[in-house]
Amino acid sequence: MKIFATYNIKGGVGKTSTAVNLAYLAARDGYRVLLWDLDPQAAASFLFRVRPRVKGGGKALIRGTRSVDDAIKGTDFDGLDLLPADFTYRNLDLMLDSARKPARRLASLLAPLQAEYDVIVLDCPPSISLLSESVLHAADVLLVPLIPTTLSVRTLEQLTDFIGGFDGRAPKVLAFFSMIDRRKRLHTQIAQDLPAQRPDFATTAIPALSVIEQMSVQRAPVAEFSPRSQAALRYAELWREARERAGLGAPAGS
Repeated sequence: MKIFATYNIKGGVGKTSTAVNLAYLAARDGYRVLLWDLDPQAAASFLFRVRPRVKGGGKALIRGTRSVDDAIKGTDFDGLDLLPADFTYRNLDLMLDSARKPARRLASLLAPLQAEYDVIVLDCPPSISLLSESVLHAADVLLVPLIPTTLSVRTLEQLTDFIGGFDGRAPKVLAFFSMIDRRKRLHTQIAQDLPAQRPDFATTAIPALSVIEQMSVQRAPVAEFSPRSQAALRYAELWREARERAGLGAPAGS
């Protein structure tokens, strides 16, 4: 089982659209996939038409009074399940603070699912918090979408410096440009310069396209309702890079 997390300190950079599309593509490839919507805004749950509610809320999951397995819901897509958001997730930092080994809590919650899933995708809220630290310790690959601006590049440097201070296990970072508009000189310049300077950068960039915004109308991944679009093709390329970065083998039975 490999755990992927879409994460950035900044909001509005394409984390949820990346998580939804990559989870869908992994399931389409034949992997058994779980997407956990950790954001109390519940965008991923909305897109998969699942009610954003967990009985007992986040407290029940963190304390173990409700198993993660019991809270999982099916989606409209074969091989793809969802652990929905809940508005109580806004307090997950407080809940984790009272748990034993809080930075390792998400990893311990997900470990029993190893027999059921090949891929777990965590859609994370934007923050620097105990929750984000727990996500970083749980993930095998951290997918970091960046809009090509100077401040976005700075957040990547902050993130990699933080991960570099971990003792022992740390996630592999796969940063990539999201919502890139090559008509903008700054976007083009940063997109040209930064990947050449960093080995943790994907070759794939996700363009700023209206078809991605249509996800909230269609309530489906781009590759489902517009499979030949440039956005769908780029997400497929990004999934291949993420899979290779994780060292994920072929799905069982392939």
